[in-house]
Amino acid sequence: MMPVSYESNGKKPHGIWRGLTEPYETLRYFWKFLRKRRKGAALARHAEKTDACLVSFPKSGRTWLRYILSFYFAAAFGDNAKTNLHNMFALVPNFDLDPIRGIPAFISQGVHGKMPMVVVSHEARSQVPPKLPIIIMVRDPRDVLVSGFFHATRHKGRFSGSLSDFIDDADYGMPKMISYLNGWASGLSGRRHHIVSYENLSAVPLKEIEGILNFLGCEVKPAVLKAAIDAGQFEKMQEMEVAEGIPAHEYDRTDLQSMRMRKGLVGGFNDYLSDDEIARIEEYCHRDLTPDAKKLLAATSADFNTPNFRLPA
Repeated sequence: MMPVSYESNGKKPHGIWRGLTEPYETLRYFWKFLRKRRKGAALARHAEKTDACLVSFPKSGRTWLRYILSFYFAAAFGDNAKTNLHNMFALVPNFDLDPIRGIPAFISQGVHGKMPMVVVSHEARSQVPPKLPIIIMVRDPRDVLVSGFFHATRHKGRFSGSLSDFIDDADYGMPKMISYLNGWASGLSGRRHHIVSYENLSAVPLKEIEGILNFLGCEVKPAVLKAAIDAGQFEKMQEMEVAEGIPAHEYDRTDLQSMRMRKGLVGGFNDYLSDDEIARIEEYCHRDLTPDAKKLLAATSADFNTPNFRLPA
């Protein structure tokens, strides 16, 4: 085996430079590159048959919206089989090639006709085909931050710091969220898209889901829509999660703080963040969000054009 060379700072070189000094790494690098290209080409082919891609920053309410849409599609186009947190991926799959939760699991043809194909993703704008219509779900960043902290610490076990530390973390906190929102906000101009907010879905669910169905060109069946929203009530989904869990996720379902359906409140951040922490998050948004991203978040009723903006508790 050839000796491993190091940079002057004592660290191994990364990427292609490491590949030039280690034959095994050369093969590994190009194999990874080819797999990524093949996956991208396959997803691009699937995107041509896709009606829309639902995108959101993690912990913005995607599971809730996915379940309601899955229930509606199953009842309107399928055989009224009971929709749960496992089979919903066959109705609204992830935008990937996972055989259980991704596009290969999608059931395109129901008993009553072809179902709309809505794929979901947390990817940045650069990773989603440019011609694909977008449904973007947004939520107040302060609530997203708190929910993300519990997800990273109690659900995934990926973060061990404090909530205050989490705010500034480059991989999970406000810098990551700001980058994501700015990227998508700049990419919506000239692209067919529809905006839905967690706050409006909580306040006027019938109107919000009807707007999505109209965007998809999907017939609105009032009785089915009402049943789907009723099935998606927070308490019912939380009970379902305790009983069934989420596919490919192992976590303590007796700990409500580790749940996907944890609290579901609008403005719940007030129970966890100090005044100083809220001010820090608001300063991030006021200072670093682009004007387009602030307009995007207007659907949440949060106005970050004003520093230290605060919704009533």
